[in-house]
Amino acid sequence: MEKLILNVESKDQIIAYRDEIRLSHYELAIFAEILAAAESGDAETKKWFGNFGDSFRSIIMNVHAYRKGLEFGFTEIAFDQYGWFSRPQFLAVEKLIFGNEKRYGEHSTLKIGKGIGNVWTNALSYSFGTAGGGCGLSVYGKQFKSRGAAVDAGILELKTMMTAKVGDSDQSNYNPQVIRGTLSAIAKYEVESVQLTLF
Repeated sequence: MEKLILNVESKDQIIAYRDEIRLSHYELAIFAEILAAAESGDAETKKWFGNFGDSFRSIIMNVHAYRKGLEFGFTEIAFDQYGWFSRPQFLAVEKLIFGNEKRYGEHSTLKIGKGIGNVWTNALSYSFGTAGGGCGLSVYGKQFKSRGAAVDAGILELKTMMTAKVGDSDQSNYNPQVIRGTLSAIAKYEVESVQLTLF
C-alpha cells in the first residue's frame, strides 16, 4: 500500500474518502481534524496524524485507540508489527471466577484492571454451558472510579444475564446446572464481601 502523505493536496482525497465511506461519529470528528489540518496547512498536526498510519483507516482507528487510552492515563504511542496501535497493559489486574472452574464451560470470569490514571474497567467472559461470550480488558470498556465499582458493575451484569436464562427451554445452550452454579458462586462472593466490610 502506498504511504498516505497528508498535505494541502490531500484535501480532495480526504473529502472523497469521507464521502465514500460510512463513518461513525468519532471517525467523522477525527476526519474533520485531518481535513482542517490539510486546509490550513498545519504541518505539525498533519505530521502527528501521519505518524498513526499509512491509510485513512489505520490513522482513524489508531488515533481513536490512542485517545481512548488517554482516558485511562496511558500516554505511550506504540504500534505492533502490523501497524496497529499496541494495546496498553492494565495495572492491578484481577480475575474473579464464578462457577465450577474445574470444568471448561462451567464457569464465568470477571477481570478488572486500572489504567495509570486510576480509572478502572472490567471485562466479562461468561458461559451458560454451551452458549456464552465475552471480551478482554480494553480501553473501550466501561470506566469506573474505583475497584469496587468495577467489580460491582461486572457482578451485576453477570447476575442479570444468568438470571434471565433461569428456566430457559433450551437447556443444551443454557444448562440449568451451570447457571445455578454461577449464581450460587455470585451469592457466596457477595456474602463474603459484606462480611469483610464488617471487620
